[in-house]
Amino acid sequence: MSELRDLYQEVILEHAKSPRNYRVLATPDYKAEGFNPLCGDRCAVYLSMKDHVIQDIAFQGSGCAISRASASMMTQSLKGKTAEEAEGLFQSFHGIVTGQNAANGNHLEIGKLKVFAGVAGFPARVKCATLPWHTMQAALHGEREPVSAE
Repeated sequence: MSELRDLYQEVILEHAKSPRNYRVLATPDYKAEGFNPLCGDRCAVYLSMKDHVIQDIAFQGSGCAISRASASMMTQSLKGKTAEEAEGLFQSFHGIVTGQNAANGNHLEIGKLKVFAGVAGFPARVKCATLPWHTMQAALHGEREPVSAE
């Protein structure tokens, strides 16, 4: 189990150091901003959609390793998904990081996002992991006010 935990930590650190899709989309269809006042994490999520499918997704911001890695892996996981699938994946991810349910049995396969299951043991870090996801949801819903992790 220790080896698996070490592997998960490596994946998170790799995404934190070299985040995927860390950029601004020139002409996004949707954009939202998020902020975690407890730790100072900030992120902006940009979405380009066509026929309710996420064609491109990107993020920018500053934050801890968990927040950056979560945003990086989220963008990889959501490209090509419908808005409905993105919502479902958010629910699955949220259940894992809060410890409310395991990755098995969710209606959408959580895949590599399982690496965040250990976050459930650190309640203060749940908000770090979920901030990009809440921000993505706000973008999908066209919300204009910044999302707070509080």
